[in-house]
Amino acid sequence: MATIQFREVTGEEDGLRLDRWFKEHFPGLSFGQLQKLLRTGQVRVDGKRVKTNVRLLKGQEVRVPPLATDEKSQSAAPKRAMPRASDDDGEFLKSIMLYDDKDLFVINKPAGLAVQGGSGMSRHVDGMLEALRDRNGQKPRLVHRLDRDTSGVLVIARKRSVAMALTKAFRERSTQKTYWALVRGVPKPHQGRISTYLAKYQAEDGDRMRIARHGDDGAQHAVTHYAVVETSGQKMSWLVLKPVTGRTHQLRVHTAYMECPIIGDPKYFNIENWEFPGGIQKKLHLHARRIRIPHPKGGILDVSAPLPSHMQQSWNLLGFDEASYDPEIEDELGTED
Repeated sequence: MATIQFREVTGEEDGLRLDRWFKEHFPGLSFGQLQKLLRTGQVRVDGKRVKTNVRLLKGQEVRVPPLATDEKSQSAAPKRAMPRASDDDGEFLKSIMLYDDKDLFVINKPAGLAVQGGSGMSRHVDGMLEALRDRNGQKPRLVHRLDRDTSGVLVIARKRSVAMALTKAFRERSTQKTYWALVRGVPKPHQGRISTYLAKYQAEDGDRMRIARHGDDGAQHAVTHYAVVETSGQKMSWLVLKPVTGRTHQLRVHTAYMECPIIGDPKYFNIENWEFPGGIQKKLHLHARRIRIPHPKGGILDVSAPLPSHMQQSWNLLGFDEASYDPEIEDELGTED
C-alpha cells in the first residue's frame, strides 16, 4: 500500500522549481494533479504550503502523499523515473564520444541526426540520452544545439548544476566555437567580420532566417568572424567561422549574405545554374570543429571533432590538408561583439 514519503532535496536539486522536481521524480503525475495536491495541502515543503513555482533548497524536506497515478509512478524511485531508451542508443552515444568525465561529455554529432525532436522525428540526441540516466535517475541535459544537418562537437551535461554553469557560459559568450565550412566562391576580403540583423520567417520547407533591419519585428543582432584557409581556384573555399552570437542558421545565412553560400545547403544555397562538382556529395558542408568552454570544475575544456565522411571526401578531392591548417588563423579572429 502506498504511504506518505518525505524526500530530502539534494545539493544537485538546489534551486530547482517544485514542479520540475516532481516531473523528475514522478513523471506520471500531471501538472494539474500536482496543483490539486498543493491546494489541498497534501504536498508541503518543510511542513509549509507552497506553490508550484517555489524553488527548493538543499536539505529541505518534501512531503509526497500517495499519488493517484499508475502503479509504476507511485513507487518510482528516481532511477526508474522515465523508461530507459534502448541499449543500442547508449552504445551509439558512447561510440561517438570525444570526451567524458563525471560532470559532462562531448559527442561528435553526425550530420542528419537531430538534436531534439520535432514533427515526424522519432530519433534524436535528446531522446537517446534516456539510455544514459545515472543510478539516481538523472538524465544528461543538452546545453546548446546544432542544426540537424550540421555535424560536430556537442556538449552535454551529466548534472543539472553543470548544465546551469555551461548554459551561463554560452549566454555570457565565454565560449569559443569554431566551425569549418566549404563554400561556393572566395569571400573578399579573405578575413573579416559579418554583422547583421536576422529575423525568422515561414517558408514552404519550414522556418528560415532572413537578413533584417534593426527594429524589424523579431530582428536579432548576429555577428560572425570568418577567414579563408584554402581555396580551389575561385570556385570554392574552405572557411573557418567563429560565431559571436548564436542565432538560428546564423552561419548559413551569413555565408549566403557574402554570396558564398555553404555547399549542399538546401535552404540558403541561392546561386542559380551553378554546376555541382563531381565527387562532392550534396550534403551540408558545415562542421562544428572545435569548442573551448570553461569547465564548471575549473580549467578550459577544449575539444575538436574530426570531419564527417562526406566533408573528408570533399577535402581529399580538392586537395585540402587538415594537417596544414594554421591555428593562428583561428586565434587571430576576434570574438568581441
